[in-house]
Amino acid sequence: MTEHEQDSTPRPAVFLDRDGTINEQMGYINHICRFQLLPGAADAIKRLNDAKIPVVVVSNQSGLARGYFPEELLSAVHEKMVRLLAEKGAHVDGIYYCPHHPEAKKKEFRKTCSCRKPKPGLILQAAKEMNLAPEQSVVVGDRWSDIKTAANCGARSVLVRTGYGRGDELYIGPHQEIQPDYKAEDLREAVEWILQS
Repeated sequence: MTEHEQDSTPRPAVFLDRDGTINEQMGYINHICRFQLLPGAADAIKRLNDAKIPVVVVSNQSGLARGYFPEELLSAVHEKMVRLLAEKGAHVDGIYYCPHHPEAKKKEFRKTCSCRKPKPGLILQAAKEMNLAPEQSVVVGDRWSDIKTAANCGARSVLVRTGYGRGDELYIGPHQEIQPDYKAEDLREAVEWILQS
């Protein structure tokens, strides 16, 4: 195998849900002050960075479609996330979000798309653009939609008990055919499992 062929081999990655996994679950983040990193999230992401594993945020943001906040605020929130992570020496390699909803107030976002989780569109787009291998990757999130997203693209999954996770584990999970590969208290424990498995 040549060096060029080696470089073109798709890489495993970790796909992270945003709200309730990286930052405090606040419902819709309709003001910049509502974005707060969860304790230990930056350190967990830094561990993945140090292990040279790409970290990609994949997030449903139907608040845009519902008219709860403008796209400028979402950009500002992501800039704040990047800045707060950088202060701890961590970074994400990509941010992908779905702004759509079938009942959106804003016409440009009103559609049934292929990117709204649990559909795999965000992960497939990131995989194509960043040369990643979903079937060798892990999806981490606090909702069963994240677990289903992983299943829909052949990835492994971790449910974190932060955000909606504890409630989803108790009330949603027992009735689901698709189960996570691992359940973790938070992103730190999820990353520990990923690095050891």
